[in-house]
Amino acid sequence: MASGLPANVHVSRHPCLKAKLSQLRSQSTGTRDVQSLVHDIASMVGYEALAGGLETKEDGTDKSPLDYEYTRTTIAPSLISLVPILRSGLSMVPALSALLPFPVPVHHLGLYREKTTLQPVEYYNNLPYHSQSSTAPSATNTPNPLNPSHHAPGPAELAIIVDPIIATGATACAAIETLRDWGVDRIIMVSVLGSEAGLKRAAGEWEGVEIWVGGVDPEVDARGMIKPGLGDVGDRLYLTIGK
Repeated sequence: MASGLPANVHVSRHPCLKAKLSQLRSQSTGTRDVQSLVHDIASMVGYEALAGGLETKEDGTDKSPLDYEYTRTTIAPSLISLVPILRSGLSMVPALSALLPFPVPVHHLGLYREKTTLQPVEYYNNLPYHSQSSTAPSATNTPNPLNPSHHAPGPAELAIIVDPIIATGATACAAIETLRDWGVDRIIMVSVLGSEAGLKRAAGEWEGVEIWVGGVDPEVDARGMIKPGLGDVGDRLYLTIGK
């Protein structure tokens, strides 16, 4: 495990995850297995991330099948948004959605790295408009009692960013900055693999960020790819290698 990572970076120590990550690294692993391995690792890292980032709260009473009364439990905060970074982040959405006890909004951010500078360029953003100017409707965060995750277009209390790779950290920082500007209270970022420098860079972007990752590699190459890494995860997931 990498040493000297910031306190807000959490690296999984699960033996099964480490074995699955090793399988995912192999160039002989086909698209279908890449998809299932990313899903499995996202579930395992997500499980740890949500255990560390959520709390429980009482939510009224209900009755068991034997007619005994019990106190219902739900999670806090209830205003949560899931934010995949297009396109490979989409592969992690089902895993994180399945862990949460109720549906949450999924807001997509499209970011790609410019090949020469390796700097992120945003090409898509569907975060709800929430300006408080006179030209925009006011936004409230009043939950719908029938769906605690439903709220008017406005910032979530917690945004969960999902992206398999944190390489240089530039894309992660851009996403964090966008969500911070949107007005979220906290961010949890869940990734499969990160580089040491990329994780440090992303973790230092804002004090409201916690990063959970399946593994760490020491460095990136001149193309901004992690060594030994996983290759281009998007191409491996969607069978577009050699495009």
